[in-house]
Amino acid sequence: MDNHNIAEKAYQELFDDPDARYRFRVEYSGRFKDYGAHVELVGKVMTFKMSRKWYGVSEEIQMGLIQELMLKLLKKKRQSMYIDLYNNFVKSLHLAVPKDKVDPVLKESFDRINDKYFVGLVEMPNLVWGKFATTTYGSYDFKNDTVTISRAFKDVEDTKYVDYIMFHEILHKQRKFFRSGSKTYYHDKRFKRLEKVFEGGGEIEKELGRVVGREKAKAYYRKKRENEEQKEKRRKRQVLIGSEEWAEKARKKLLKWF
Repeated sequence: MDNHNIAEKAYQELFDDPDARYRFRVEYSGRFKDYGAHVELVGKVMTFKMSRKWYGVSEEIQMGLIQELMLKLLKKKRQSMYIDLYNNFVKSLHLAVPKDKVDPVLKESFDRINDKYFVGLVEMPNLVWGKFATTTYGSYDFKNDTVTISRAFKDVEDTKYVDYIMFHEILHKQRKFFRSGSKTYYHDKRFKRLEKVFEGGGEIEKELGRVVGREKAKAYYRKKRENEEQKEKRRKRQVLIGSEEWAEKARKKLLKWF
């Protein structure tokens, strides 16, 4: 497989343009997590940078990924068999992904949600705490089968908030996504209906902003207190060093006197 020509072939299959105005490059890199990829356009050169995990995946599936990236870059609407193959590949990736990143607190939440709302039928994904995000509370990554929950909820005692976010993300894992035309849908009407099944979800949704605001304030004052403690430790260290230096000078003077 010519890894540079695969992008040109993907373009021709998608646009049927014999006089392509672009030149194409495909680069595999170890800088991406799992099956990550992106495209950049510099002048007339379209470069596709892809995780090394894509190397060896069938040409047809790679072409689907490249076509998806092209459509986003060029803001065009097209459909193709290759894009369908790529999306089906992504949907099945979770079967081969190792589950070696499982936080015990999040596992308890997953178990509660899986038993109550999914009859225990959902395969456990990777479960990790993310950054202290105050706008995106959770996410599910199909490519590495990972649910990430904002660290803002890590110290919240009431488990219903993490459970509510977990339910939303597990619903994504279970429902996956679908394409219609050139668009990919994650929150279709059925998804929104199923989301309402969560007990007390409406009230919890209203409370999430307040909970995050409270945790943000607590984190601010905790950080402020830690900074003040560090300053005090540095001050005491400086005082101690100053005392030791003074004692050393006094000792030298005393020796000179003798």
